Amino acid sequence: MSVLLDMLGGFLWTAASFIVALSIIVTVHEYGHYIVARLSGIRAEVFSLGFGPRLISRRDKRGTLWQIAAIPLGGYVRFLGDADAASAGSVPVDPARTRQSLTGAPLWARFATVAAGPVFNFILAVLVFAGMAIWQGLPVDEVRVGRLHPTPPGVEMQLQTGDRVVAVDGAPVSDWRDLGRLAAELPARESHDWTVERDGTRITVPGPDPMPPLIAGVAPRSAAVAAGLKPGDVILAIDGAPVFRFDELREHVAKAGGRPVLLKVWREGAGVADYTLAAREQDLPTEDGYTRRWLIGVTGAGTYFDPATRPAGLGEAAGIGVSRTWDIIASSVSGLWAMITGQIGSCNLGGAISIAETTAQAASAGGGNFIWWIAVLSAAIGFLNLMPVPMLDGGHLMFYLYEAVTRRRPSDRVMDILSALGLAAVLSLMVLGLTNDLFCP
Repeated sequence: MSVLLDMLGGFLWTAASFIVALSIIVTVHEYGHYIVARLSGIRAEVFSLGFGPRLISRRDKRGTLWQIAAIPLGGYVRFLGDADAASAGSVPVDPARTRQSLTGAPLWARFATVAAGPVFNFILAVLVFAGMAIWQGLPVDEVRVGRLHPTPPGVEMQLQTGDRVVAVDGAPVSDWRDLGRLAAELPARESHDWTVERDGTRITVPGPDPMPPLIAGVAPRSAAVAAGLKPGDVILAIDGAPVFRFDELREHVAKAGGRPVLLKVWREGAGVADYTLAAREQDLPTEDGYTRRWLIGVTGAGTYFDPATRPAGLGEAAGIGVSRTWDIIASSVSGLWAMITGQIGSCNLGGAISIAETTAQAASAGGGNFIWWIAVLSAAIGFLNLMPVPMLDGGHLMFYLYEAVTRRRPSDRVMDILSALGLAAVLSLMVLGLTNDLFCP
């Protein structure tokens, strides 16, 4: 019974997290359509969060019906003259009100209205990433110790918050790149001599390896998350061999080639426990394309302390927001092209189940992680909506570009055929993603 209750609780948490995240992203997307349409003189008849039977509704002074519907898996804005929620067709409109309909509005107004949905998704992502940079601050250039992480018994840790690191085992350190280089060059062992400036005095104290086997993150739907590993765990040994550096874990997993490995793991408050897991082959982007590697799905924290931070300026934070949003778009384009050209397998395309599970794991990791994941999803959904496929915003924009070039609209027959093909393509991708969720390793 307890197992069934745990499964039910996990399902409800996954569903709730996914619905909350999706509702935020859809609301922002559809509000983009709505507000730009209103400013462009186009009348919105219905703004709906969800599909199906209406649960709650209110009509505003402009005549728009705002509603929450029973099926919380999307949303839509239906404009005057739209035949359906997807704005794929039209119905007759009073000639005196033609300008207020989507089909009767000038081309610029239609283009701006449709493009606003994905643009607002990008804006949401930029604002979240920028806001997190302001909230968390940015690492200072010098290697200065910030918040300390818990360390397992036996690891000497006499560094203190505020220390400025100037050398490790006598090798000078001026910035984080130096520390990263030393982490690869120094012998891997449990303790090193760290020279730091503390309260105006230079002293040498014992400290851990610069790149310890401390887990910073666990990838969704990975071997690590299935085994129960968590951020903050420290890997002490693998197949009985002591581990002092994160790279040693990576090398051992690669040599195992998918064979199950035994990890001895320390967790704060729980002590030491054993975990058995087998790596999974995954496609990773490189400078020359993609490469397949055996991965268990964990990332290293770098050190047992966070970098000291400084406040981020508004311009600096905005630049970070734009850069991270662009990186998501670029990686989406790269991954999609790699699948089309056969560089990577189709199993890299996840569906609703994997997205929902990832969303739940982000929510379980804390509010900051959940908000960050919403920004990632928002940027990705904005990109997907711009694909030139009828039924998506990009398909409508494609028709508008055709109209701008030829000075005439596509015929109704052509629109109907392309819309049907677009719907088939979207449904095929959804089925492929769901199939991958269920059957891909």
